[in-house]
Amino acid sequence: MTEPLGVGLDYFDLNFLGTPDVIATGLLTGADGVALIDPGPSTTMATLKSALKARGASLADVRGILLTHIHLDHAGATGSLLAECPSATVFVHEVGAPHLVDPSKLMASATRLYGADMERLWGEILPVPADRIKSLSATSDTRLTVAGHNVDVTATPGHASHHVSYFLPDAGIAFVGDTAGLCRASGRIVLPATPPPDIDLPAWRKSAEKILAWNPEVLFLTHFGPHRSPRVHFADFWKRLEGWNRRVWGDIQKSDSDGDLERRFAGDVTEELARETSRTEAQAYAVAGRFDYSWRGLARYWRKVNPAT
Repeated sequence: MTEPLGVGLDYFDLNFLGTPDVIATGLLTGADGVALIDPGPSTTMATLKSALKARGASLADVRGILLTHIHLDHAGATGSLLAECPSATVFVHEVGAPHLVDPSKLMASATRLYGADMERLWGEILPVPADRIKSLSATSDTRLTVAGHNVDVTATPGHASHHVSYFLPDAGIAFVGDTAGLCRASGRIVLPATPPPDIDLPAWRKSAEKILAWNPEVLFLTHFGPHRSPRVHFADFWKRLEGWNRRVWGDIQKSDSDGDLERRFAGDVTEELARETSRTEAQAYAVAGRFDYSWRGLARYWRKVNPAT
């Protein structure tokens, strides 16, 4: 069991695909019930229910489901959960909301990436009733009160156009989804997550600045958990992303096929991580964020801003 983050604040490991420290769900607890931040995919619902039970709660106690964005590793279970959370409201970026109500385009996009692995990875993906959704503005910051906690919200695009981050000012914790990348609990290795289709590097810089303007004490990453020293963390993040950027920019000038380039990139990143940590850690990072997809997302970004490439 993880250590609580503070009064009424906790998180748990969804043990995605049997691998620890890959997907974390935040838990807010108050007198009127609980709220979940990024409940994960349907394939981990049994673990989510068990974790709630261990903390004296159940899905019937859920009053809010706060999504940083609608990617399936963060939000895929939302529609399934609502059938068992009769009092829950879903909070999501206004651009993402329609794709929860009608997930057909979301599923089509994900299927282009994951193909026959969709069911094994994510399980069922059910629509979310429109009347259960509270849309969050792309342009105006807001403050929510959820499960007895004040929660500040700001749009943080870059990883995804429909990304938001949540800040609990009383605790000094910012729940940042994928905006601060991946960093497993076992070490200080910070990796970007740059899958297609809508990576936006200038927007990502501005999003990081907005998060740091909150002056948080802790960044909470869905992949994985709490990390202190936010400015050091983001410095490590940008250093790695700039290196990946240079690599991908150089790659797309070559005549090699994209398939060969992204496989080489993924292999090189895995080997680098294995040298810095261990083979087991490198493979766990690869589960948390596919490196070939990160190459693909950066290549798509550069080809969009430089159509001649």
